[in-house]
Amino acid sequence: MPLALAALVMGCDMQDRPDAVARSASMPEGVDYRGIETQLLDGDLVQFMVGMGPEAEPQHVELYAECAAAQYALIRGYGFARHVRTNIDKENDGWRGDAIYTISSSLPRGLKTIDAEVVAGNCAENGIPMV
Repeated sequence: MPLALAALVMGCDMQDRPDAVARSASMPEGVDYRGIETQLLDGDLVQFMVGMGPEAEPQHVELYAECAAAQYALIRGYGFARHVRTNIDKENDGWRGDAIYTISSSLPRGLKTIDAEVVAGNCAENGIPMV
């Protein structure tokens, strides 16, 4: 019983946090997704480089990288990811994002965690490309 209660509380916590990415995505119409590059840095640490067109905004670049991280975690057989950092730069013809996530089989500690299955599902529903 205590384990079930802990799981219920943890599930509620994930939904109530504004940075938990079980949110639905809102991308502008006709946004130009310019690709995702991934690089395994060390063990469970992964870098995602994403590019988007000029109609995007910084939060769209961050969400695109998050979608990539969720799908990557699932492809590797993991269920969760934790955001470490994202750097976003405006370029002449668009945006470039450089994000780092850790991936894991169990819910990692930290505030910026994502359930890869939920996030990947939201990304697919909203037409956001993934790895």
